Amino acid sequence: MMQKLEFTLSAGPVEVTARTLAGLATPIQYHYDDEFQATFRRCEAKVAEVMRTTKDVLIMQGEAILALEAGLRALITPGMHVLNLVQGVFGKGTGYWISGFGAHLHEIEVGYDDAVTPDMVEEYLDAHPEIEMLCLVASETPSGTVTDVASIGPMCRDRGILTYIDSVSGVLGMATLVDEWGLDYVVTGPQKCLGGAPGLSLVSVSARAWERISANPGAPRDSYLSILDIKEKWLGEGRFPYTPSVADINGLEAALDQALEEGVDQVIARHAAAQELTIAGAEAMGLAFWARRREIMSACVTSIRLPDDLDNAVVRDHARHKYGVMLSHGQGAGNLIRLSHMGPTAGGFHSVVGLAALGRTLLDLGLPLDVGGGVARALDVLSSQR
Repeated sequence: MMQKLEFTLSAGPVEVTARTLAGLATPIQYHYDDEFQATFRRCEAKVAEVMRTTKDVLIMQGEAILALEAGLRALITPGMHVLNLVQGVFGKGTGYWISGFGAHLHEIEVGYDDAVTPDMVEEYLDAHPEIEMLCLVASETPSGTVTDVASIGPMCRDRGILTYIDSVSGVLGMATLVDEWGLDYVVTGPQKCLGGAPGLSLVSVSARAWERISANPGAPRDSYLSILDIKEKWLGEGRFPYTPSVADINGLEAALDQALEEGVDQVIARHAAAQELTIAGAEAMGLAFWARRREIMSACVTSIRLPDDLDNAVVRDHARHKYGVMLSHGQGAGNLIRLSHMGPTAGGFHSVVGLAALGRTLLDLGLPLDVGGGVARALDVLSSQR
C-alpha cells in the first residue's frame, strides 16, 4: 500500500506555509480594482527588494520558462554572437533556443557535475571580442551546482556585454545582487527558494536590455511572450496586456512578505545552514556527492551520486511510496537523487527527514550505509546551529 505523502522535499515546487496558502485563498478581485492594482505594484517593489535592484521588475503570468523564452526572443537578433555557459540540463536547453532564434551560438561546456569558471569565461571573451551577450544558469537545479555570477556578471558589464541570467532557483538560495553585479536580464520563480506557488515569472530588466529590445524589430509584439507589451501597456499606461491571476499575485505577496520580514540575508543564510546540515549527514552516512567540488554545490539542493546499476527514478519512487517523502531524481542531469532544502524546507528537521528517508530507501535497495550515523551527525549540526 502506498504511504500517504507526508513531506514534499522536491526541488520545486516546494512546500508552502499556511500563510502563503491563505494568500492564495484570498477572495478574487477584478484585476482593474484599485486595491488589486496596488497589490500588484507592491509585489513589483518587493521583488525588486529581494533581487537587490532598482531596475524595472516584470511579473509575468506563467511559470519561469515563459520569461526565459520571452527574454531571448526579445534580445536576440539574427547573427548576433552569444556565449552560452553549459554545466547542466537548463544551460544546454538555453543553447538550443539561442541557435533556434537565429543567433551565432558560442558555448563553453563542462560535465554536468562540474561548473564553468570565471577564468574560462575571461579567456573565451578575450579570444572572441564579437560576443554581444552571455547567458548562464546561476543555479542548475537538476545538477545541484552553481555558477560564479558575482565574478562573471561584472566581467561582462565592464566589457559592454549583456547578461541573461536564469536564476530560477538561485534567488534567495544564494546572493543575487542585480545592480551591484551589473546584470541585465534576470529571471526567477516563486516556487523555489521564495517558497511560493508555481505559475509566475519574476524578471529584472536593465536600461541596456530595454535599449536592445526596443531596437530589435523581431522582438515579440501583441504576444503572450511580449515583454515590450508589458513595458508599454502596464508600466507605461497602467493597463494589463492580459488578465493576471489574482490568486497567484496574492500568494506571491504573502511569500514575499515572509521573506522580507525574515530578511534577505537571513533567508540566504538559512539555506546555507540547511546545506551544511545535509552535507554533514550525507557524508557520515557514506553517501557520495554528484558535484566534483564542494564550492560549486548549490545551497538549495544537495545532489547525491548513485551507483550505475541503481536507477534514480526507482530511488525517488521508493522513498515516496514506502516512506511518504517526495524527493527529486536527476531530471536528465545524471544518475543522482536530490535532497532539496529550499523555501520553508530549508532549515530545521526537514533536512533530517530527507536524509533519513533517502538513507533508509538506499538501505532497502541494497546499499550498505550507516543511516543512524548520518542522521545523528545531521542532528549534531542542527543543534550547533541553534
